[in-house]
Amino acid sequence: MKSLLQWTVIIPILAWLLFFSGLINDSSIFQIVASILLILSVMSAVHHSEIIAEKVGEPYGTIILAISITVIEVSIIISLMMTEGQAAASLARDTVYAATMLILNGIVGLCLLIGSVKHYEQEFSKPSVTIALVSLISIIVFTLVFPTFTESVAGSYYSNPQLIFASIACLVIYSCFLFAQTRKYRQYFLTIGKDENEEDVEPLPISNSIFFTSLLFLIVCLGIVVLLAKTLSPTIESIITSYNLPKTLVGIVIAAIILLPEGIAAINAARKNRLQTSLNLSLGSALASIGLTIPSVAIVCIVYDFKIILGLDIKSIILLGLSVFTVMLSLNSGKTNVVYGVVLLVNLFAFIFLMIYP
Repeated sequence: MKSLLQWTVIIPILAWLLFFSGLINDSSIFQIVASILLILSVMSAVHHSEIIAEKVGEPYGTIILAISITVIEVSIIISLMMTEGQAAASLARDTVYAATMLILNGIVGLCLLIGSVKHYEQEFSKPSVTIALVSLISIIVFTLVFPTFTESVAGSYYSNPQLIFASIACLVIYSCFLFAQTRKYRQYFLTIGKDENEEDVEPLPISNSIFFTSLLFLIVCLGIVVLLAKTLSPTIESIITSYNLPKTLVGIVIAAIILLPEGIAAINAARKNRLQTSLNLSLGSALASIGLTIPSVAIVCIVYDFKIILGLDIKSIILLGLSVFTVMLSLNSGKTNVVYGVVLLVNLFAFIFLMIYP
């Protein structure tokens, strides 16, 4: 474990050194090295998050990872809005929408598929999923759907009072969800089931020094993942445009890179027959992505008098509604099977396909 910990400490440090060296923009070779370090930093973040989860217990470990990634996502969105101004009016909406679609269809779909293929059928706490989905649906409608149909301001905008109300609603709902997950109804979110060989394995003791090191380097890893993704985005954009693909795919690629730590951790948990942990991480990340991002961006927009586009178009609303409805039905019985995972992944491919061929 010590050697693995050393490896997961060295990689992000090397990635930070490369980033600050300024060599990434000078050579395609360094861009390839940066891409490799980016992937390895993602793996390091997954390792540190697993150590934290082992130390603090569920569901606190998944909450720490979800909020860490969301905070960094928010900081990147706000920094781009400050530099690009009104040109980034739809950035928050596009990022949140892409992240939500990737989480609901991609991460949840892969967890259900991989877990069902290996374990045939997996069980989870139905009340926990119901609490998360009820909260998520309300936040999605307040932030991504209503602005398209309100009349105070023309277009897919909220007026300032509406934006304040939606932000407060998001914070209230997300705070109540966290209270239910960590206090009032914590038993609903505890892991059901375990790997068939797990009863023979003693849990590894996690000392305080290892815990705080992992907590520090989780933030270090997530930070360099986002910065390298942002730095490499022009290269990614040039590759995408060279194949005559829409630039909007860049946002999906960047969102996918940012969500990799959560995705890998969730899939690993499902593979170990801990689907409850996977769902805690996936649905909690979707809630944090919207419930924390929109209020943070709203504050910046109100203070600096930016107009922010929040409402989705009708096609996107239908795709988002299909995704939420499919997840609701898939998680309605408290048990999973292969079909649910396949259908969600088809929804994800439809989202990407219709973006390429609108």
